[in-house]
Parts: sequence; C-alpha cells; structure tokens
Amino acid sequence: MEKTTVNIEWKQGMSFDAEVNGHIIPIDADEKVGGEDRGARPKPLTLASLGGCTGMDVRSILAKMRVEFEAFNVKVVGELTEEHPKIFNKIHMTYTFKGKNLPLEKIEKAINLSQDRYCGVTAMLKDVSEITHEIILED
Repeated sequence: MEKTTVNIEWKQGMSFDAEVNGHIIPIDADEKVGGEDRGARPKPLTLASLGGCTGMDVRSILAKMRVEFEAFNVKVVGELTEEHPKIFNKIHMTYTFKGKNLPLEKIEKAINLSQDRYCGVTAMLKDVSEITHEIILED
C-alpha cells in the first residue's frame, strides 16, 4: 500500500511549516484567531489541492487528445458552513481556456473524466461537498 507523509512543524504562535514532497508551505491562522498571516490557511489549501489535481488531469487528458490552448486556469470557490466544524459544503470550479477554435466537446470530456474518474481530491470531497463547474472559452 502506497503511503504519503506530510510533516507539519510548529514555528511560533499559530504558524507551522508543512513539508510536502520536499517543499515547504507556510501555514498560519487568521489574525482574528491569533495568527500572524505568515502563511496560507489550511482550508483554502484544500481548494488549491482540488484545483491542482483536476487541472493536472485535464491538462494531461487534453494533451492526449491533441488539444492545444494558449492559457488555462482553474478558479475554485468554496462555501463554508456556518456551524463548527466549518466545512466546504459547496465548491464551484471555473475552468477558463484561452485559444483559437477550442473544441468544447473535448474539453467537457476531459473535465468530466477528471471529476468522475481520475481526481482523487474530488473523490475525497464529493461525499461532503456539492461540487459544480463551468467552462469559459476565450479567444
């Protein structure tokens, strides 16, 4: 069984360094709860993981489909519940592509494959969050 290890080292106050695959990601709490804004908040990093996971899938699938684009962006917006533990109960992703004559059908297929089959972060979140998406094509 493959295992992944992430090390979280306390620095000071509410600040930690997360070592992920040899890279350091600073994490801190919001100032209103005792943090000093020294790093990213943990929950938004979950959204970054989702966007990165599906973005890599979509890029890989579209490359195999020989779909070329000039630019590609995934914007992820999460809506938190009011009660503790506050979780993202709704997540919306906007996939924006820039390029000439982009094939919408192939892009939709790549995104659906990522969301339904390949993206492990989506698989972990979909039981607790309503995940939706939209596609924007720009010339």
